[in-house]
Amino acid sequence: MMRMSIIFIFLALLVQSATPKVHRSVNRSIQIVNESASKIEIFWVHPETREPSLMSNPFIVPGADFSLNSFVGHEFLVKEMPGKNGCQVDSCKTENFKVSPNDEQVIRVSPEITVTFVDNKIRARKEADELIKACQVDARKRVELAGQDKAAALDAMDDLVNCVQGGVSSRLETVNEEIAFQASVRTDIAALLENYTCTDDSLNSSKDITTQQWKQADLTRTVHIKHERPTSRIHVIENFISDDECDAMEAAAQKSLHRATVADGKGGSRLSDNRKAMQAGIKVPWKDEASGNAIARLSRRVYDYTNHVLGLGIEEHGQEDLMSIQYFGRGKNDTEPDRYTPHCDGDCTGLPHKHGTRMATMVMYCDVADLGGHTNFRNAGVHVKPERGSGIFFSYIDPENRVMDTGFTEHSGCPVFEGEKKIVTQWIRLGVDTENPWDSFNTLGIKKSEMEDFESDGEEEIDETEDTSSDEL
Repeated sequence: MMRMSIIFIFLALLVQSATPKVHRSVNRSIQIVNESASKIEIFWVHPETREPSLMSNPFIVPGADFSLNSFVGHEFLVKEMPGKNGCQVDSCKTENFKVSPNDEQVIRVSPEITVTFVDNKIRARKEADELIKACQVDARKRVELAGQDKAAALDAMDDLVNCVQGGVSSRLETVNEEIAFQASVRTDIAALLENYTCTDDSLNSSKDITTQQWKQADLTRTVHIKHERPTSRIHVIENFISDDECDAMEAAAQKSLHRATVADGKGGSRLSDNRKAMQAGIKVPWKDEASGNAIARLSRRVYDYTNHVLGLGIEEHGQEDLMSIQYFGRGKNDTEPDRYTPHCDGDCTGLPHKHGTRMATMVMYCDVADLGGHTNFRNAGVHVKPERGSGIFFSYIDPENRVMDTGFTEHSGCPVFEGEKKIVTQWIRLGVDTENPWDSFNTLGIKKSEMEDFESDGEEEIDETEDTSSDEL
């Protein structure tokens, strides 16, 4: 029986895990259904004063439902109202409930004015229980019939496991099909909307999920959280780069500006007709950091924020140079304006991270275009109208299991029509150090020395996937 119990617990958790999880901010949507014969009111309860605030404006009639947006941990009061078919003033009932961290939250108010709370995890557990019970009934009958026949009893146990596994497999298949369908719809719609969002210069930045404060070197900056999932984050940080840091970067880049390139899908890079921008890589003078060098100070800030968000202990050793990139507008009638088409900076395949490759990006704005030049994360539904001095941080790795994003951080630099757009970009890698610097890897994430050994052996060329992650926005 111990073996049977372990199987039940394991499979219950497995069925529960089949329900898609959406990790985001603490805000949640809840639905309240009035199944009683009385009118009810919904109040938000202040966590400190316990004062109730009416939310249902003014009440929910029998048989009706009411939706509201709230936050995890918020407490609400359900209050029965006196009336012809309801309670008397001194006998009206009340019930409380709290918003859970889960999704698809439904609160049902029964005829007895009791609250039944259901969310996606509770539903999943119920499904698991029903699946296990259905299989368990048949298994128990067979075990009883087996009596002292150990072989028959073991066969019954095996059939029990097969029964539950079959139910779990079916559930997983259904969930995965739904996830794949929703992902395809999301990306198809995003592709259709790409040009519309880029051509509407009046479009402001997407609404924040939440805002936070980040303190570094005695200066506190406001962070606008636009997208937050385990494998993908998009943050906009106010006043991330200063004027003197922009000036230092532009001066250092002046002598080495050249046409921007993209990855060629074969481990190298190439020029592209879509990339008319000028760029220059700037080595960070870390030896001058203690004396207040502006470029070193800026790069240190990038790594501090990366570690603040991801907690991976990233150091500057072996990382890529800072990149200064400049875009120039040539008027509204330009048929081929300066833009950067949708791409991922690192892998966005949902596969494990390749050692030594990119896993986060910081884009800092020194100058913004007069018309155009916004940044669009089309699959995440995030549009950023940048401001001078701001920074966009986006990561594409789950720091816990090192699995990569599935495309939410795919982004584009909308066309620059008028004015200039000057940015500083820092790509952050995981797995590099002094002995294994960024340039010892090609754009496919393969050590160049390994590629040389591979080619010298006369082996067939590997199948390579197109990668356009060389340059930025």
